[in-house]
Amino acid sequence: MGGAGFIGSHLVDALLLNGHKVSVFDMPSADMSNLSGAISRINFHRGDFLNEDDVKKSLAGIEVVIHLVSLTTPMSSNRNFTFDIDANLVGTIKMLELAKKAGVRKIVFASSGGTVYGNPTQIPTLETDPNDPICSYGITKLAIEKHLYLSHYHYGLDYTILRISNPYGARQNLGGGLGAVTTFIWKALNDQPITIWGDGEVARDYLYISDLISAFISVIETTPLSKIYNIGAGRAYSLNEVVSLINQHLGRNVKVNYSESRKFDVAVSYLNIDRARNELLWVPKIPLYQGIAKTFQALQMNFN
Repeated sequence: MGGAGFIGSHLVDALLLNGHKVSVFDMPSADMSNLSGAISRINFHRGDFLNEDDVKKSLAGIEVVIHLVSLTTPMSSNRNFTFDIDANLVGTIKMLELAKKAGVRKIVFASSGGTVYGNPTQIPTLETDPNDPICSYGITKLAIEKHLYLSHYHYGLDYTILRISNPYGARQNLGGGLGAVTTFIWKALNDQPITIWGDGEVARDYLYISDLISAFISVIETTPLSKIYNIGAGRAYSLNEVVSLINQHLGRNVKVNYSESRKFDVAVSYLNIDRARNELLWVPKIPLYQGIAKTFQALQMNFN
């Protein structure tokens, strides 16, 4: 679900490469260019995630659902709590009910390692650390996690949760409100100033898209020992450090505008990924400087 988007389209490519039969559910307005190389080899369902009939049709004959749908971002979720809950939480609960009836075996859910912990009690943050989100987006993600547990406990619907840090790379929606690294690179290519909220010392764990996809493949093709995994890059970079790496790649300094900090931005978010290393034998392979170079290359192809 959400297979035509940034993460979903890369995952579709990887699943097809590994010999899986793939169906994709996405909105009528989805950007089909992300699936241009795969569309002839998949079953594609256009529909509304909040329309039960649309979702029901897409689940027929499906064994594993990868749930990537989110109709809000951390910023937009705080503007309208009710919509965030109705669209994402209620929509997911209805999907789980339909999945059980359709005989779906397992749900793989893309949660948020950057928001479900809130202000972390320790750095790097463990899966067992407290969850105190400071934005509705994180609260909703956490509530979905709890309902996955509930469905498993009462009905036996299996699940795995990936608490993902901050993915970036080709095909990311530049107007979607997520993806600082990709957005900064695009602005640099267009000679536009970069906007940073706060002093630029907000630090995040940035994960290149191919590393994220390999984590999904690991939990889809194996039987994980745990239900929840942090999936991150292994260290944090400040926004100022990201800009510095972009400058190094360009060979010039991009203009940066600093704005007032945002209350929902956690100062430092950095995930402990030892559980994924030990149980999934998964490790991120692309350091940030290399991921930036790869993203520059991909965006330049579109730019030119």
